[in-house]
Amino acid sequence: MTVDGRLARGDRTRSAALDAAVVLATEVGLDGLSLARLADTLGVSKSGLFAHWRSKEALQLATVDRAVEQWQERIVAPGLRAPAGVRRLQALHQARIDFYAARVLPGGCFFASTDFEYNARPGPVRDRLAEVFGRWTAFLERLVREAVDAGELPADTDVSQLAYEIDALGIAAAMRSRLLDPDTAYRHAHQGLLDRLRALCPDPTLLSEGGLP
Repeated sequence: MTVDGRLARGDRTRSAALDAAVVLATEVGLDGLSLARLADTLGVSKSGLFAHWRSKEALQLATVDRAVEQWQERIVAPGLRAPAGVRRLQALHQARIDFYAARVLPGGCFFASTDFEYNARPGPVRDRLAEVFGRWTAFLERLVREAVDAGELPADTDVSQLAYEIDALGIAAAMRSRLLDPDTAYRHAHQGLLDRLRALCPDPTLLSEGGLP
């Protein structure tokens, strides 16, 4: 099967542009992201990007989707390599901290920033962010239930509460690492979940100290 060279180049251009858009959105905000601004960042013509996205809103929505893909690649996939149960919860949380610590996005966490930016702005972008956040919350709750089903957390564990606490630790790490000492923020986020899970788990030796900065 042959691949049309123009289509392949178009896909590469689109992918590179979205990667740059995710980075740019963490610096200027998702509302500050525009076809003109992205074109200037990439050193290309605005008309070239207009072939992929017909409006600023279309670009914003595509950028959110690309940030989700990045989150899946850098946080979810590494976390899921750990055994189901408390070790998977710890691994997922640590992958998130590692992603922040690697400074892949110079402006910090894409979702922490955009969720605050759009939480009071009705419209398609806010709806997409709310949908993404809802899926992430449901995913965390599913992993907590797996740990309960495996006997690694008590049967009466408040699943939604623990999932909330895990995400809250991640958000705190993202925000505090930008304004205060990052190593301290990451260490507190790591230790916070480790202590919480060890207090609940019948076999706390399943959880390691690994990952401390």
